[in-house]
Amino acid sequence: MQIWSSLDDVPADFGPTVVTIGNFDGIHLGHQHVLQQAQTTAGELGVAKVVVVTFDPHPIAVLRPEHAPPTLTSIETRVRLLTEAGIDAVLVVPFDRDMAAWSPVEFIDRVLLDALSARAVVVGANFRFGNRAAGDVALLRRVGEERGFLVEGVDLDGGPQVWSSTYIRSCLAAGDVSGAAEALGRPFTVRGVVVQGDRRGRELGYPTANVPTPADEAAPADGVYAGWLTRLDSGESYPAAISVGTNPTFDGERERRVESYVLDRDDLELYGVEVEVSFVERLRGMVKFEGVEALVETMHDDVRRAREILVTSP
Repeated sequence: MQIWSSLDDVPADFGPTVVTIGNFDGIHLGHQHVLQQAQTTAGELGVAKVVVVTFDPHPIAVLRPEHAPPTLTSIETRVRLLTEAGIDAVLVVPFDRDMAAWSPVEFIDRVLLDALSARAVVVGANFRFGNRAAGDVALLRRVGEERGFLVEGVDLDGGPQVWSSTYIRSCLAAGDVSGAAEALGRPFTVRGVVVQGDRRGRELGYPTANVPTPADEAAPADGVYAGWLTRLDSGESYPAAISVGTNPTFDGERERRVESYVLDRDDLELYGVEVEVSFVERLRGMVKFEGVEALVETMHDDVRRAREILVTSP
């Protein structure tokens, strides 16, 4: 896998290529279908290299920052998932207002032809590009006929709800992590370095690994979930009951965190360790309890239910 962070990084002799373009936030099943079609097209044309063009930051974060959606996956995670999908190279284009002003034809010339020597371009059927999103698949196909490259628009997948990053965010906002997993083709995850918390969980008999959740990164709705915690330094995975939120039973806490209690373990040293937390099923919403006893009783039940769910969950 080759990774480039600007057009200038692409070797002059890298092409010919088959190119697919998009934000690819989440690399959900719809994205995976487009990637598979790009690989199929490359095989049919005898082209050895498939390149993904994506953008950082998300164009909406530049053009309408107040409407920028939380990201499902970081650029690093997207690159990792694209590598696992067998993509040959990723061009992460720095998106700014100068690029936003490019006409569709200028984008085609500078990115697809001059930089990547595209023989074919494979995109989702709703793909838009160029200044004010003036370019679409029909325009891309017309220019392709003139400039000598093939264009394929791939129909959107899913049903009755089309799979999309927006749909997955709506699932997460409702706490529907199983719906998000169905569209992703894998459980939704968050990654981060474990930080020291207030140690209340340890005092209550349920020590947790705490991962902050930045506001610009997606996370499930506040509540308690069954899932898995994986150490990224060793690859070890543990079943966990996971709390997302601000612990409303205790006053004064404002930082939203993902707190994972590894079932039946109080001997793990995880401070400073990068972990991945995978969400399998929602157990309940977040509740403000009248006292610690009621909280602990409910936590006992959360752990019992998480254990039952995770016995059959890979």
